[in-house]
Amino acid sequence: MPAMHHALPTRFGAALDPEKVLTEYPRPQMRRESYLNLNGRWDCAITAYDETPASYTGTILVPFSPESPLSGVNHLLLPDERLWYRRRMSLPAGFYDPAKGDRVLLHFGAVDQTATVFANGVEVAHHVGGFTPFSADLTEALAGGDDLTIVVRVRDVTDTSYHSRGKQKMKPGGIFYTPQSGIWQTVFLERVPKTHIRSLRITPLFDEAMVELRVRTSRPCACIARAAGQEITFSSGAACRIPMKEFRAWSPEDPYLYDLSVLAGEDRVESYFAMRKFSVGVDGQGVPRLKLNNAPYFHSGVLDQGYWSDGMLTAPSDEAMVYDIETMKRMGFNMLRKHIKLEPLRWYYHCDRLGMLVWQDMPNGGGRYGKLAVSAPLVTGRHKKDDDYDYFARGDIAGREEFYLELTETVETLYNCPCVAMWTPFNEGWGQFDAAEAVRRIRALDNTRTIDHASGWHDQGVGDVRSLHVYFKPYRFREDTEGRAVVLSEFGGYNLRLAEHSVSGRNFGYRKYRTAEALSDAVQRLYLREILPAVPEGLCAAVYTQLSDVEEEVNGLLTYDRAVEKIPAEVMRRINGQLYGSLREPAETEPEPAEPETT
Repeated sequence: MPAMHHALPTRFGAALDPEKVLTEYPRPQMRRESYLNLNGRWDCAITAYDETPASYTGTILVPFSPESPLSGVNHLLLPDERLWYRRRMSLPAGFYDPAKGDRVLLHFGAVDQTATVFANGVEVAHHVGGFTPFSADLTEALAGGDDLTIVVRVRDVTDTSYHSRGKQKMKPGGIFYTPQSGIWQTVFLERVPKTHIRSLRITPLFDEAMVELRVRTSRPCACIARAAGQEITFSSGAACRIPMKEFRAWSPEDPYLYDLSVLAGEDRVESYFAMRKFSVGVDGQGVPRLKLNNAPYFHSGVLDQGYWSDGMLTAPSDEAMVYDIETMKRMGFNMLRKHIKLEPLRWYYHCDRLGMLVWQDMPNGGGRYGKLAVSAPLVTGRHKKDDDYDYFARGDIAGREEFYLELTETVETLYNCPCVAMWTPFNEGWGQFDAAEAVRRIRALDNTRTIDHASGWHDQGVGDVRSLHVYFKPYRFREDTEGRAVVLSEFGGYNLRLAEHSVSGRNFGYRKYRTAEALSDAVQRLYLREILPAVPEGLCAAVYTQLSDVEEEVNGLLTYDRAVEKIPAEVMRRINGQLYGSLREPAETEPEPAEPETT
């Protein structure tokens, strides 16, 4: 079994109360009163793939993966093993009334990778995909009683098959990390009436000064929507348009949210929305630009892996999620590129309310990547057609179909989040295939956001942006021959290893520095020499690598344990202020920092 890295606690993990783990309501846009959080201690067992546990001898702190220090397990699940969870409980008195037709629903935020769920011995759900939520109806398994035993069986093959795995690798190193498995987002129960709301679809129609609402229910019924001082009655399944005269537009500078409540029979959910518009169009000089609310808007962001030194895939607390977002805001950034993972819905809610744009990546899958497919374009600049499935390690038909299913689930899960500005189905050729078809499918699901179809390389000439990754040579702006907006979707990656805040003795990054001062000077020089002059020419976005260190990869603005800001916030805030100003007027010449020391 691969060795687990030593624990490096965050202050958020150190303050964790095992009796009160991530207790906040996990779906801020579908809030109900009947909420029962099931995070906390569960029984657990690990068996061979073809075995069932004779007994549950251990416990695990849900929702932390067994590989994470906070779980209390410290076991890396192997592809030929199974992970088992068990939770025995009695529902609170009066939680549901079977005589009235109440239903009891069990929700999982995410379970990596394949999960089968049993309630009182009855299989109630089977789900494939480690990053998207799923639910199960437990009513029949309860048979009118209150006693409940939940068992979850998990298998995770990580990168030994075609399933989506993101940054996880059985042999981690460099930009790939320790694999994780099992339940890694909140588990909770809800009671709903027989006729209940299954989903909301909220679409701000910015140019028409309206918001469109569609409500899907368990059976057809009349619905009532209340928003912006109005009450409108409509039928489930039909479009309801609510006028929003003289609305207040959402932006990172003014992240204004409108409250929304929806009633369907006896069911009621609380939600929210924002009035905003993402698009691409030319500016006054005819240059293609990313636009927010019909005005050119420069996206200055960081690559955000979303990993924690103690919770790994899972932030230790709601406060921890907020810390990352607020710290990047304090540094002047207005965008996070959520890299190769999905977060709990509460993370997107905090971006919505705090004002942070999100570029959302799809987790990558496929077989074992060939070096030419994932490395050659960075050196040669040559791009290959992505219908060569074997070249891109996408020869398995089932894997391609599974990707499309997960793509649909991702777009539908995050559709209502105002902060999500850009979809990125593929990154650096990792399991890329038929990107033009992915764009078509995304547009059919969501035509309100922009799309970076192939971040970094293997550009197929589609989507809304020309997307570049530049690490090993100076960046110089060149317009896109297809007329798309040009974005620098990864750059930088300068590294400074602080031994007392690292979990590995290795020091991976794209340029090494010995001191915080040298790192700060180098980053300032990078922005002032390469990024700032490119903005007036047409550069529309810049994504610095990256928010925090992760394992061997120590090129974060923050250490892995979030204890140290390697570059002062005011330095980054000043740089970002210059970037935003240069979109509106020519950049002024600034004195450059001295040449930093390197190793």
